[in-house]
Amino acid sequence: MTQIELAKLNKISPEMRYVSKNEGMPLELLIARIKEGKVTLIKNSKRKINPCAVGEGLRVKVNANIGTSKDSSNINKELRKMAVAIKYGADTVMDLSTGGDIKKIRKIILKNATVPVGTVPIYEIAIMAAKKRGHISRIKAQDILEVLETQASDGVDFFTVHCGITQSVIERLRKQKRLINIVSRGGSFLAEWMIVNKKENPFYEYFDDILRIAKKYDVTLSLGDGLRPGSLVDATDRPQIQELIMLGELADRARKNNVQVIIEGPGHVPLDQIETNVILEKRLCNNAPFYVLGPLVTDIAPGYDHITGAIGGALAAFYGADFLCYVTPSEHLRIPDEEDVKNGVIASRIAGHAADIARKIPGALNWDRAMSELRVKRDWKGQIKKSIDPVKAQKLRKSSISVDKDFCTMCSDYCSMKIMEQYFK
Repeated sequence: MTQIELAKLNKISPEMRYVSKNEGMPLELLIARIKEGKVTLIKNSKRKINPCAVGEGLRVKVNANIGTSKDSSNINKELRKMAVAIKYGADTVMDLSTGGDIKKIRKIILKNATVPVGTVPIYEIAIMAAKKRGHISRIKAQDILEVLETQASDGVDFFTVHCGITQSVIERLRKQKRLINIVSRGGSFLAEWMIVNKKENPFYEYFDDILRIAKKYDVTLSLGDGLRPGSLVDATDRPQIQELIMLGELADRARKNNVQVIIEGPGHVPLDQIETNVILEKRLCNNAPFYVLGPLVTDIAPGYDHITGAIGGALAAFYGADFLCYVTPSEHLRIPDEEDVKNGVIASRIAGHAADIARKIPGALNWDRAMSELRVKRDWKGQIKKSIDPVKAQKLRKSSISVDKDFCTMCSDYCSMKIMEQYFK
């Protein structure tokens, strides 16, 4: 049985007990929110890992994307990147591989991952069709269902499926005249297939079959935003919202069929539109967990997009987004390396933690209070150990001063806390 199915029967699973204890949410409340679709426990029933719980009242979670490309298909590099992501606090990873032996790579990643793993199945489906039949427009419905079944059987915990790109949405896109039509790779694959074949999106047409596979393995469906904006000037436009309306309807169908679901969101969004995007998703999708890429709040910062993503992510999470897909410094420029992955994860974790504090998530402020207590004592070893990146903190401390000093080189003996200590004991 799936987690949502158990919740509807008021049955408690080991996964629910784990989340309740780990997140500090009473079991009764957790079960109610799973039942309503407000909380999702991401974990394939075949995997022997702890679930990643996303949704209302829970700590904001962070996903890290890894995976090969046609120009970079070294699985050992991807395993190292995954290890870095998990080390620095990623709650899930997504294998977005498009190069090399995709099936083999996925199995190796699943074998080595200690957190839930997601995929975008259309990548494998499209590449397979191009190799076998010469073009991605020659994808057959059976290809889709076979790949989904195989990936679910392998143990994939959540799928991004672009079910909301329908012919009516494509027609809306034609009328809208966006600056950048589609930036979603999976979305572009399906849009091309639909335009060339003049047929409806097979992910939409065969959604009931997809639900059957997801339910069999308790795979969470991450309903993909194929029409997410790739430019600030395209944000919150009609094609994006039309697709979101469709995703809300599909989410209802999924929950009725006891399949867990989350909704993916933009993308490139100006600061003043982030709250609106979160409100729309929660309203149109009946409070399903919201999984956002960034959002990126400016388009002019290649090399620093982990910062633009963290700014948008903190604000989105404060307004109610539940799950942040990290953005790395190499976004828009290249496939990320290990350092990019580290910086992306840390930036998103800072964003999520800042939102947790503002949302009054139980215990969120404890970490910050502990750090402040160490600062006032000028306990440098304690501060470094408590920091989000102890290695970097220690490196910076060592580079500027003898470690036995009780001040730093910014203020030296004129340290404000040191001065006040003698008057406010």
